[in-house]
Amino acid sequence: MESAGGIVLMAAAVLAMIVANSPAAGLYALFIDTPVEIRVGALKIAKPLFLWVNDGLMAIFFFLVGLELKREFLEGELSRPANVFLPAIGAVGGMLVPVAIFVALNAGDEQAMRGWAIPAATDIAFALGILSLLGSRVPVSLKVFLVSLAIFDDLGAIVIIAVFYSADVSGMALLVSATCLAVLAVINWRGVSSVSTYILIGVVMWIAVLKSGVHATLAGVALAAFIPMRDSSDPGHSPLRELEHDLHQVVAFAVLPMFAFVNAGISLSGVGFGDLFHAVPLGIAAGLFVGKQLGIFVLCFLAIRFGLARLPDGANWGGLYGVSILCGVGFTMSLFVGSLAFENVAVDRAIVFDERLGIILGSVLSGVSGYVVFHFTLPITRQ
Repeated sequence: MESAGGIVLMAAAVLAMIVANSPAAGLYALFIDTPVEIRVGALKIAKPLFLWVNDGLMAIFFFLVGLELKREFLEGELSRPANVFLPAIGAVGGMLVPVAIFVALNAGDEQAMRGWAIPAATDIAFALGILSLLGSRVPVSLKVFLVSLAIFDDLGAIVIIAVFYSADVSGMALLVSATCLAVLAVINWRGVSSVSTYILIGVVMWIAVLKSGVHATLAGVALAAFIPMRDSSDPGHSPLRELEHDLHQVVAFAVLPMFAFVNAGISLSGVGFGDLFHAVPLGIAAGLFVGKQLGIFVLCFLAIRFGLARLPDGANWGGLYGVSILCGVGFTMSLFVGSLAFENVAVDRAIVFDERLGIILGSVLSGVSGYVVFHFTLPITRQ
């Protein structure tokens, strides 16, 4: 599912680029700026379609991420301590080194520095989509390592969004959000297994978080933490697993492609080669392509050499390096963080820089290079 979703995601991004640079560019702009409003009495939510996708549909994506995190830590690969250290240390290196590269290139520019977290992200759907092109030559252990590393990467992104990209916080809205969390905790403790009950409270919490100034997608992660793993009346039934399974298709084939379509439509009119060398897109591209592979591979190499971890079963150093490069495909999460970082300076960035150029360049370089490394280092048939 992840691999197929990655391929659809690529198609949506390419389509957005084509439309944004065609005679239909005006219609594309009208589409993403379409005003959408929901009003219930005095409560009103009015946003352009672009923000409904980024604040609303992406909350569903983060809800699914939260479900996957909970399942992995309770019953999955990350429930076993031996499987945690290597992807965890790799994720740390894969976030710190790209950020350091971006900061080194943009230090002193207050506006540009808002984008420091953009190259820290990894797009698991894209990365697995590229791995799927190699078929059974890729050891299952490497895929598990990649998914586990991306989970820690997502955790880091969630913390960054919560701490650094929230502003103008409303105390009353936060109080409503906290009340929703308390209600979720109580019904979870009482053994309520009806998913619809949790979703209803989650929608109220999403509206409150949206109005609070904290980014609304975090409501999805918070809600996922309370979805029960087991049904108290039927121990063989898992509400969390069932919901995760149902949401995978929606997210893979609707939410993420729509996000890619409304965010990846970069107009190349008037864009010259020199625009890629502005410190912001250059810092992002270098962080994703150079920083990711350097941070992940070096820290994993040191951890293995010092006996703190071991290579994934059936994998070699070439395979580990290939995964490190693929983690530089930061497309979805990087675009999302970029939309948060520069949402208030959209007019200026259109004149000075477009961070999406760096995201696409760094992701393409990482994807192509990772595929080439895997092609020459993996055995013809899986061992």
